[in-house]
Order: sequence, then C-alpha cells, then structure tokens
Amino acid sequence: MHIHILGVGGTFMAGIATLAKAKGHKVTGSDNKIYPPMSDILDELGIKVAEGYDVSVFDDRPDLVVIGNALSRGNLAVEYVLSNRIPYISGPEWLKNNILQNRFVIAVAGTHGKTTVSSLVAWLFESAGLKPGFLIGGVPENFDVSARLGQSDYFIIEADEYDTAFFDKRSKFIHYQPNILIINNLEYDHADIFNSLQDITKQFHHLIRTMSAEAVIIFPSEHAEIGKLIKLGCWSKTETFGSKQSDSWVINVEELSEQKIAITDRDGRMFKIPTPLLGLDNAWNVAAAFGALSLVTKNLQPVINQLPLFANASRRLQLIGIPNSIRVYDDFAHHPSAIASSLTAIKKYVKTRKLIAVLELRSNTMVMGVHKSTLAPALESADLILVLKPNNLTWDLADALKTLSHVVISEKSEVIVQKVAEVAEKGDSVIVMSNGASENLPNRIVRQIEVVETI
Repeated sequence: MHIHILGVGGTFMAGIATLAKAKGHKVTGSDNKIYPPMSDILDELGIKVAEGYDVSVFDDRPDLVVIGNALSRGNLAVEYVLSNRIPYISGPEWLKNNILQNRFVIAVAGTHGKTTVSSLVAWLFESAGLKPGFLIGGVPENFDVSARLGQSDYFIIEADEYDTAFFDKRSKFIHYQPNILIINNLEYDHADIFNSLQDITKQFHHLIRTMSAEAVIIFPSEHAEIGKLIKLGCWSKTETFGSKQSDSWVINVEELSEQKIAITDRDGRMFKIPTPLLGLDNAWNVAAAFGALSLVTKNLQPVINQLPLFANASRRLQLIGIPNSIRVYDDFAHHPSAIASSLTAIKKYVKTRKLIAVLELRSNTMVMGVHKSTLAPALESADLILVLKPNNLTWDLADALKTLSHVVISEKSEVIVQKVAEVAEKGDSVIVMSNGASENLPNRIVRQIEVVETI
C-alpha cells in the first residue's frame, strides 16, 4: 500500500511514517519545513518528503493519506484529498487499526513528563528483555529513533490529549485503549483548544471509559485533580505511587540527591538507585515507570542496575555544556508547574552559585496570557530571569513579573545571549526553557560564554 503522510515532519507523524515503513508499506510525506532529527530519520528510512503542500505529490496517487492534526481546511493538499475522494485517516486512528489492535498497550498521559516517562518505560522494558515497540514524542538516546515496531506484544505510546485531526476533535489518546495507563499529572494547558481544566478532565474520563476491567491505571496518590478524575467513574484497576499512602513505589524524599533516588516497593523493599535524572518530579517519573514494569515482570533488580544507563530524549533538563565552569541546561519546560519544577531541581540538587533562568514565551497557552498570574511565582527561585518576548504578545509581561527583582525582558535573542555571558560566573547554572527552538539560545549562550572567557 502507498501511504502519504501530511505533516510528516512532526515527531508523532514521523513515528507513524517509521511504523508504516516497517510494516512494509510504501511511504511518502509532505510538510512545510522539516528539521533534524526527524529529517535525518526519515531520510535514513528512504522516505521521500516534499517540502510544502503542493498537490503534485498526488500525481502518484496514494492508496491512503494520513493527515496530521496541524493541518486544517484550506490547506491545498487537504482540499485536494477531499475533492478527489482519496481515502484518508488520522494518525492516531491509523495507529490503532494497524499497530495497537493486537498489542499490550502501555500509554503515558498527563500534562507534563510524558516523553520522559515513555522513554523510561521503553528503556526499562528493553532492559528486562521484553523488546517493546514504541512511539514517543522525542528521540530517546538509548534507541536513536522515536518509533519502532518491537519484537513482542508490548507497545509503549506517549498519549497526548491534544486533538486528533481537523475532522476528529477528540483527544489523540481516545484511540489507544491501553492495558496500562500512566497519568502523571493533570493541569490546564492547550488553551487554544480547551476552555478549562474541566474540558481536559472530560477527555481523560472518556479515555478511562474505553479501558477494560482488567486494565490498570497508575497515578500519583497526592495529585488531587487525578483523584477527582477517578471519582467521576472508573471501571479498571488502579495503583498509586508517590507518598506514604501509595499502593506501591513510595519515594523517600530525604534520600534524593543529584545522583540517586530511593524508592520502596509494595513489599517494603527499598531500592537506592543511581539515576541520571534530576529532582523530585523525575523521581516520580521513575516510580511511575517501575509501576508499569512491575505489572508485567517481578525480576526487577537487573533492570534497576540498568537505570543509570538511561539516556533521555533531548531537551529534558539536558546539560549541554559547562563553559568556564558554568552549567548550561536546555529544557522543554513551558508551563508554570514545569518551569518551577526544573528550577527547583537545579536549585536544590545541584551545587550552584547563581541560577539564571532564560525563558522563551512560545506556547499558545502562554502567548494567550492564560498563565500570566502564575508565571512570576514559578520563576521566583531564580536569581536572574531573562525572558525572550514574542512580538505578538498582547498582555503586559512586565506587569505580570513586577513582583520579581532582576528581570530582563527583550524581543531580541542576541540581547539575552549577551546578558547571560556578561553576568554568568564560575559555579553558576543557566537553564533555557522553551517548547520551541528558542532561536538556538542554549548553544549560542555556551559559545558566547566561551568567547567572553577567552577575552
């Protein structure tokens, strides 16, 4: 079958392309722009990608078009597909029909941490010899691909609550029917498609309604919103982690450090585990992943021994350089809760003099001003805050941050880079936070600090 994918450059849709190719299909694609690592992965697979949405790609008429959720009515390629009655489908529905139908599905959902937990689950299952398939919203460095079919019944999917396609406004995860569902957290986000947290909760409850009585939902016991979600109606088994009141995998907060975590299983056994992950939220991520693994195997010690070798997807509190003994991190945080978590992790568990936070306001929700009242509290643990302001911001950023001292706001990235290089000193930490490309700020900051050092 010839499958053409519209919007193939996104991580999820590139994963669909990877899986379709592995299933033996002829795969082509279109996108406006495509960047590494997805461009490199598709090129290595021999998947021909057209830049832009010119309808000439349909001269070789495909049997099926998979349409990404970034495309909408008015797009030239979409209109051609509809006018010429070419069969089409969404990415999540194709995945359900062609990959997940006869697999044991482990879905990872929640507002934050989905990529990290999905990558962790994949690595732990791999370390246990289970050879899982997966589709993850990033490229875990242990695998160097975002998707693969695997060699067992197990399939791990990053379960996004964003909408499926222009013709299917349900959340993507509605299509997945998981055997194990991890819900890491539940907060308001994606204000471009959801009007409230209640709207998002409703989608999560729709997901729970699709799950069998034998399925298991894993979630943190102290998360109030998830507790409310479960009380709306749950027909599957549940298992909690996190606090002393949890069913399993209790985190010993006092034992947390930069290099290890301590968690206790349901039998009361404590495991002190070296880990490359930093902070309390990452300890929760590890507990969630072990919660999923312990449901399918009891031989955990060999897997625990492999955790120090876990290499996360890029831009998840990633240390990218230490120029002049200044630690520079690149992080995907863009929601106030995630911003606060990343800053706290560095402040508490890394020996650092000053903590310099660089934030790009890029997400639709942030640009709309939905989080303007919680942004300042999220940033308050930083010693210096530099904000790259988009030119389309319609709310008063300076007023939103007026309670903070030592704030620099600029629409020019070069101003941010130069300021960091001027004020950063040996022993400081710099963290750049954005869910976009952030104009390559982390690497530019590293280079500029190196320039300043040599002067």
